Amino acid sequence: MQSSTDIKIDFRSDTVTRPTADMRAAMAAAEVGDDYYRDDPTVHALEETTAKLFGKEAALFTPSGTQSNLIAVMSHCGQGDAYIVGAQSHSFLRELGGAAIVASVQAQVVRNQPDGTLAIADIKSALYPASILFAPVRMIALENTFNGKVLSLEYLTEVSALASDRGLAMHLDGARVFNAACSLGVAVAEIAQHFDTVSFCLSKGLGAPVGSLLVGPADLIERGRRHRQMLGGGMRQAGVLAAAGLYALSHHVKRLSEDHERAKRLAEALAAVSGLRPETPQSNMVFCDVDPDIQTSFACFLQQRGIAVSGSPARQRWVTHLDIDETTFGNTLDHLTDFGRQMVAA
Repeated sequence: MQSSTDIKIDFRSDTVTRPTADMRAAMAAAEVGDDYYRDDPTVHALEETTAKLFGKEAALFTPSGTQSNLIAVMSHCGQGDAYIVGAQSHSFLRELGGAAIVASVQAQVVRNQPDGTLAIADIKSALYPASILFAPVRMIALENTFNGKVLSLEYLTEVSALASDRGLAMHLDGARVFNAACSLGVAVAEIAQHFDTVSFCLSKGLGAPVGSLLVGPADLIERGRRHRQMLGGGMRQAGVLAAAGLYALSHHVKRLSEDHERAKRLAEALAAVSGLRPETPQSNMVFCDVDPDIQTSFACFLQQRGIAVSGSPARQRWVTHLDIDETTFGNTLDHLTDFGRQMVAA
């Protein structure tokens, strides 16, 4: 792993962005109060703005997406209940088993399809008949985007119809749901309408330093507020952070299309190098398979040029974001061209 001091161009994630000067100014000027007493006007503004954007009754500001997802599980399900979730989903694989450990809720795991969906037939198979032997399923959880892939509105309609028919809640881990909306060319509420609750991150493609929100019905969000306090997520003068979120929602949503466009150009540049096999991106992530005979040389080249990516030498993930501007991106393309020439010369 590269030291942060060695990194000149950082494609590891869209979480690595720094607040812009204007965002920092908004944070410094934020009016604050004590959010424990619900006295912070900037937190109120962020929650009200977010609820309206998503077409929901209420919203809850949380420190992280991991906590928002866990609060959703705890608010929809009781101890001994179960929820359906993808085997490769972030909330199942990378959130330390909080649903099971903290909430005592069992994950009913379903295989993710290559496009990120859970097959309708697989969901139905995981809905066991009522019995004293099985944990009752209360919720279906989806993820959008999933590894940069965007779930279609037609698919969401189909799953939400199944959930409604079976009396199940729907939750979306929408950490990058604004990327999904950008890719689909719709308002984020068009996606959110298929879910009872949605969590999303301010600190990924939107460029805020920290924070996530959970949106949904007012009564469920009120339960979630108690769960947030239990989990240690209650904050005091949180308006300083909420101001960054408000700025991000006002200034950094429309520009996501720039990240998507650069991801497409990046995939084309990677594909022009013999031995690199990128997937066609749907949002701001490019996954690239690297042939075995150049894995070591390409990894060394990237390290020498100060380019950081995530994944492994065999399969890399490149993520475009706010801090990859056109100049930085152009330099990256030049570096890839240099590597391609080196391979030809060798």
